[in-house]
Amino acid sequence: MSAITVVDIIVGVDGNKQAAQLVCNSDQVTIEFVLSPDFRKIYNGADFFKCFGNVREDNPDVVFYCKGSKKNVHTSSMSSQMSLGLKAYELTLGEEPSQEDLIYIFDYDEGAFVNSYSAQREFYMRWVESRKVIDGE
Repeated sequence: MSAITVVDIIVGVDGNKQAAQLVCNSDQVTIEFVLSPDFRKIYNGADFFKCFGNVREDNPDVVFYCKGSKKNVHTSSMSSQMSLGLKAYELTLGEEPSQEDLIYIFDYDEGAFVNSYSAQREFYMRWVESRKVIDGE
């Protein structure tokens, strides 16, 4: 990823789908959310997954049709470091993720979305606990 990358996404506003943009700056690890020419706001975080969580939490009336908005998606420490949080795992309780579960967080999806990073974190912690039961810890 070059320093600035523009990602076109689909969002839902008032029940209608429309185009929006995420302007990702890898030097500063920021996302500028561009909903319209009159609506632009910049968010930061430790990685792009957390930045995207901040975008979603600050815009609770917007549905983001992206894999990174799904409740069961979360980065690992390695995916966060190696991709700046642009890659994450689509997790299933009780199962170890595989390479097929590694997704690009801005890919289009129509799954079960949440606008709360904390909801994703809660699911992740439940997933960790489900793995301990399977692994016999």
